[in-house]
Amino acid sequence: MAKLYFKYGAMGSSKSAQALIAKYNYEERGMKVWLIKPMTDTRDGANIIKSRIGLSAVAEEISSADNIKERFSCHRDCDVIIGDECQFFTPQQIDQLRDIVDEMNVPVMCFGLRTDFVTKLFPGSMRLFEVADSITEIKTICECGAKAIVNARMDDNGKIVTAGDQICIGGNDRYIAMCHKCWKKRIAEQK
Repeated sequence: MAKLYFKYGAMGSSKSAQALIAKYNYEERGMKVWLIKPMTDTRDGANIIKSRIGLSAVAEEISSADNIKERFSCHRDCDVIIGDECQFFTPQQIDQLRDIVDEMNVPVMCFGLRTDFVTKLFPGSMRLFEVADSITEIKTICECGAKAIVNARMDDNGKIVTAGDQICIGGNDRYIAMCHKCWKKRIAEQK
């Protein structure tokens, strides 16, 4: 029986690497993977999923207006759907992935962030927490050694940003994974 999986973690926790490793494992067994990502994520190229350790693959882009269930009609022969940066999918698109699992018995593995730079859930992630069969945290650590849960957004001067649009695409140049205690401490020190 197929399941909807959500594997989440803070920035730098190897989510993309794990998505690409899962893709490799399925393909090594002769299975077909539909690799998808939201168009919102343009950091490594429009249709590229790339990990910090150098793994990369071409993925099919999904716009916020796309119906993933309808797009799936061209991929009905796939054995699994793997999505990266799934926090950027709309709640409706998460429901469409849920429908594919339920109606077509195809497993769906979603990788992404839980929260934004001010610790608020992304709408896509919120919906995954509500409807996923399996939820797994991919852990990473703060510079103090504690578990990192905050995706601290940094400005050009190395100061933590606490206001702005929820979505600001970036990698190590823009975000640092931190524990909540260190995040609050640095914000207080900046004032």
